Amino acid sequence: MENSTHYEVFRLAAYGDIGQLKYCYFAVVTLLYFVIILANALLIGVICIERTLQEPMYLFLCALFVNQLYGSTGLFPALMFYLLSDTHDISLLYCYLQIYVLYTYAITEFSNLSVMSYDRYISICYPLHYNNIMTPKTICGLILLPWVYSFFLNAIVISLSLRLQFCGNILDRLYCDNYSVVKLACSNTTLNNIWGLVGTVLSFSCTIFPTIYSYVRVLQICLKSSKETKQKAFNTCTPHIASMLNFSFGCLFVILQGRYETKDLPPILRTILLVYFLICPPLFNPIMYGIRMVNIRQACKKLLGRHTKT
Repeated sequence: MENSTHYEVFRLAAYGDIGQLKYCYFAVVTLLYFVIILANALLIGVICIERTLQEPMYLFLCALFVNQLYGSTGLFPALMFYLLSDTHDISLLYCYLQIYVLYTYAITEFSNLSVMSYDRYISICYPLHYNNIMTPKTICGLILLPWVYSFFLNAIVISLSLRLQFCGNILDRLYCDNYSVVKLACSNTTLNNIWGLVGTVLSFSCTIFPTIYSYVRVLQICLKSSKETKQKAFNTCTPHIASMLNFSFGCLFVILQGRYETKDLPPILRTILLVYFLICPPLFNPIMYGIRMVNIRQACKKLLGRHTKT
């Protein structure tokens, strides 16, 4: 072990000295956070209130929107605080809490999208058995399972990181992430690396691969089906595929920045790529689903029209 120091804080170096621009950035971030809360909360409320939307597909969407609010809350309040603050030190406790929230958000998001692809697979490939398969008990389990899985997986990640001793405390990030924290460690990180690999393989095996399989099977069925069936599959699957690709690219940007040198990129571009997976999906998903899905769009108009009259 190299010489280590007992650090009580990490310094988030990515904020730098932006001078009076911090007020402009703060205004933009605050607006984004407000829109994210408003859009996701509106669709959560519509799905919960409107009886015609009490179906598995919309309940899984509701779980997706709840998770997006959860993940946004892990970033935006801290981001707003540090933009206006003269110091950018974050305590170890809050740093680990932020890692836990952001990592559980990411894995739960992938898991929710995987559940939604499974729902579309059953609906399109086995329509006559759909109600027998998607019972209330099954729906409840599919909503809770992503949360339980991500909470358990990341509890182990945090417990392994808590034991580390550090040689430095400078993180070139806007927020804490486990990979950057582990890189600062002087103590042995073999267990962290092994569990990181195991967790990645598990997550891909349980989310990405089932999603790919589901849509390959849906495509096979659609090629043999009528024009009406193809149109229905297209309308319900397109927003989900777009959500999956959008979130996957966002996570890929973060992974690549952690593993490869990106100092040649403009700072503003690096910053946008780092927060993309935490801003764009929660911002665009509710808007996209609200526009693309007719039942949600009609329910929103109905609810908003009812409140306008009163």
